[in-house]
Amino acid sequence: MFALAPPPPPPPLRSFVALATTTTTKLGFGLPGARSRAPRPITAAALDGDDEARAGFRGRRQGAVDPTLGSSSGSGMENVVTVGKSTNILWHDCPIGKLERQMLLKQKGCVIWITGLSGSGKSTLACALSRELHCRGHLTYILDGDNLRHGLNRDLSFKAEDRAENIRRVGEVANLFADAGVICIASLISPYRRDRDACRALLPESTFVEVFMNVPLEVCEARDPKGLYKLARAGKIKGFTGIDDPYEPPLDCEIVIQLKDGKCPTPKCMAEQVISYLREKGFLLG
Repeated sequence: MFALAPPPPPPPLRSFVALATTTTTKLGFGLPGARSRAPRPITAAALDGDDEARAGFRGRRQGAVDPTLGSSSGSGMENVVTVGKSTNILWHDCPIGKLERQMLLKQKGCVIWITGLSGSGKSTLACALSRELHCRGHLTYILDGDNLRHGLNRDLSFKAEDRAENIRRVGEVANLFADAGVICIASLISPYRRDRDACRALLPESTFVEVFMNVPLEVCEARDPKGLYKLARAGKIKGFTGIDDPYEPPLDCEIVIQLKDGKCPTPKCMAEQVISYLREKGFLLG
């Protein structure tokens, strides 16, 4: 019988940051047809502010401590908190956080919140933007309002209180995606300003990018891709945004998409407008 040679010793461990930097430098993330360029190193300085963002994310979740659960004995009970209707919960930190994930992905996590009337082109922009970013090596995920009502929000109606809960849930999920380092694209009518502002408040400053599809009602109604305006005008749908329920346009959004010379911009042009903003603000690092 032949004696098996002992396995070679494992290579020395390297830090995550060193490994990520070496891997991205050697492999790159180029795509066919993309302009080749030397990869630039991703540093903590390029993601400045994410330590504060992580602390803020954690702090928002910790809520108010129940004084009856506090302890000075060092048992750890002083960190048990009550958040909303949830009691006796504890926030668990992980050694791999948002900063490390962003360095791995070569992008800064954010939420691009596309709002506007039905038929204004929200889903069209979301898909075009996701495609363009994907082709440039960036990871995105779309949270589409209709798609989410097939699962996560299937128990909600279109009454005002349910619409508020719909947006709250989407905002929380979008926040998790951004914390994961993903460019999250949320596409919803989200008609009420207070609900959109509440979602903005979940995220660190500047990582919530509100995109207003400023398309006139008559243009949206002429498109009527789902036939909903016709049903609303006939009284078969109640509480339809723009007909018998208000839409509150943003007062200070980051990006406005609007008609040019009476014509709607192409999906690619709309996507490029958003990508230019993301590049200018330092979200696209690769």
